[in-house]
Formats: sequence, C-alpha cells, structure tokens
Amino acid sequence: MSGLRCAVFGASGGIGAALVDALSDRKDVEEVYALMRSPGRKGEKATPLAFDYGDEGSIIAAVERMTGDGPLDLVIVATGLLSRGDEIQPEKTWRSLDAEAMAENFRINTIGPALIGKHVLDHLSREGRPLFAALSARVGSIEDNGLGGWHSYRAAKAALNQIIRNFAIELRRRNKRAVAVALHPGTVETTLSEPFRGNVPDEKLFTPEYAAACLLSVIDGLSAGDSGGFFAWDGKPIPF
Repeated sequence: MSGLRCAVFGASGGIGAALVDALSDRKDVEEVYALMRSPGRKGEKATPLAFDYGDEGSIIAAVERMTGDGPLDLVIVATGLLSRGDEIQPEKTWRSLDAEAMAENFRINTIGPALIGKHVLDHLSREGRPLFAALSARVGSIEDNGLGGWHSYRAAKAALNQIIRNFAIELRRRNKRAVAVALHPGTVETTLSEPFRGNVPDEKLFTPEYAAACLLSVIDGLSAGDSGGFFAWDGKPIPF
C-alpha cells in the first residue's frame, strides 16, 4: 500500500517522537498526524495537533480534523505514565497504595487510550489493513507476573490489554480488515524509564529510534488474525 495516513498520539514523548520521524521517512506514508498537548512545528509530512486526556472534546476535535481528509490507516497510542516526581511512584508493597495515584495511572494508561479508540476506530480505513495499536508493557501481563509490586501500573496496563481485546472483537463485526493490538516496546531510553533502568543490561536498553523501528516492523508483519493480541518489540506474543 502507499499513501498511508497515520496518527501518533503522544508524539512529544521519546517513543512517540521517534515513531513520527520514522513514519515521515517512509515512502508509503503520505501524512503523519503528531498529537500532543503542546503541538510543535509542522514537518514535510507531519501535521501537529493538540489533544489532552483531561478534555475528551480535544480528542473529538483532533479526530474530526484528521478524518476530514479521509480515513486513517494507522493509529498508534504512545502515551504512558509510570512515575511523576514524589507524587506517583511504582509501589513496592500494597502498603504504598494510594487512591489518587492509582486513579491517575488508570486515567493515563487505560482510560485515555480507550477514549481515543472510542472516537477513532469508526474512522479506520475499510481498505488495506488498517491498524490501531497502543503501547502496553510486559509487566501488565498477569501470567508473566512473578515479582509482584508496581500495583497501579501493572493493573492499568492489564486493563489496557483487556480494552484492546474488546476493541478487536468489536472490530471483527464492524471492519473485518482492521487490527487492534497491544505492543510492548522493551525498556527504552525515555523519561518514563529513566529512574528504573539502572539494572538493565546495555543490550536490552533501546534508543527511541531503535524501539520505533522494531515496533513498526512488528506492525508491518501483523495480519487480521493477530487482532486482539499482545506483542513484544521483537514480534513475539506475550501472554495476557
């Protein structure tokens, strides 16, 4: 396919920005919408748009702007929250659970991507292989959890995975060509991972550019039969 119209929500983050750059460099991509709270400059292919999880109307307005020119072929939600100063930190014990911090984890990691899907899924193309992907995390896998801790983040990402599975089931009835997946980018050199990557071996710590290239390679290899799945940066499925 050529002339692909793509959107990246969370384009100001490390992985999101790298995805925008990588998509803009592709010959089969016609337009990339780079969505963030404070839009930057327009590029040759990249069009910046504003959105804010605190304002569902901003998501509606952004989707209307993007789809006014036609349906979308690829939508990637690259937003995420793991920590925020002393206010929000991954819990090491259940004694650290805090209602407000947990709610904020779900607002950013689960509810936000769900609202994007609510407004964008009906606007996926009916041709080719349209795809909706959201960045999840391996620690959101219930089956893979052997360490415990990080209660809010794990739970929010597990909930996101369930949302993606639900989207996939509904898409099969509404748009049989469409694919919805959760993706794990690995441990990437971003502000999200910075406080928690001290023990990560160099070969398992990825640059945003490498992670973006891996994720797009995985996306390129997916088919309708993979819809509803959860895949790592190397294309291997992750158990829910």
